[in-house]
Amino acid sequence: MSIATDALDELKTMLEPAPQPGEDRSPAPLPATVLGRKPGWRVVDRSELWRYRELVYFLAWRDVKVRYKQAALGASWAILQPLVTMIIFTLFFNRLAGIRSEGVPYPLFSYSALVLWTYFAGVIGQAGQSLVSNQNLITKIYFPRLVLPASSAVSGLIDFLAGLGFLIVLMGYYHVHPGWSLLWAPVFLAGLFLFTVGVSLILAALNVQFRDVKYVIPFLIQLGLFVTPVIYPVSFLPRRFQTLVVLNPLSGIIEGFRACLFAGSRLDPMLTVVSLTGSALVFIAGVVYFRRAEHRFADII
Repeated sequence: MSIATDALDELKTMLEPAPQPGEDRSPAPLPATVLGRKPGWRVVDRSELWRYRELVYFLAWRDVKVRYKQAALGASWAILQPLVTMIIFTLFFNRLAGIRSEGVPYPLFSYSALVLWTYFAGVIGQAGQSLVSNQNLITKIYFPRLVLPASSAVSGLIDFLAGLGFLIVLMGYYHVHPGWSLLWAPVFLAGLFLFTVGVSLILAALNVQFRDVKYVIPFLIQLGLFVTPVIYPVSFLPRRFQTLVVLNPLSGIIEGFRACLFAGSRLDPMLTVVSLTGSALVFIAGVVYFRRAEHRFADII
């Protein structure tokens, strides 16, 4: 069959008239599609992101499966990591250093903050590498690049929910019951999500151009644990340092989340407003910077 086909093609070539002088017989070029930024003031095309929502789900689920592949304890690591850290903090900072927790059992005090901090640290560590680790996808097919860091934030929610579930068990063990202030907890969790995504977008975009970022991220995570009120309450700091804590949006988010959980805890309105506003501003800045740098990803990655 192949010999007959080749012979037929050769016969057609012989029967074609000879090209005239100046006649171009080269094959027609393939059509090219150029993808550019849509005109308008919107930085993010929400309709486009909605069309690619299944890709976000697929990438997030892929990250979860890879994270716990061949892990003997599986998803229980989402609880064990903050739990072991809580035990260490209780022994060294509460028992030895004498750090108080404003009337709340210190294990519960530290674990409630570690759940939020573990989510933030885990997401930015993974999202910061999301573009570089998926460079084959970026250079070959089109999809909103925003999907990659966003999928890391979504995949981290599974571990976060597991940590919250154990937090409920821990509150029951210490007979701590929240009041009506618990209704404000979703506001602080939303602020945490916005701040995490904003930082993730900035680090992911920077890491494409400056590969030093992958070495900076672990250092920032270690440093951030001590400048964020995870181990200690804000009231533990001297007055002159409490004003600097406001610059860290996670401070008001963690303190506000604790105030929602523990009845009698005082919620600082100033710290709350500044932290939630800062989280929104970081999110907007992250989206704007990511979109401005997006068109260079495929060329320099």
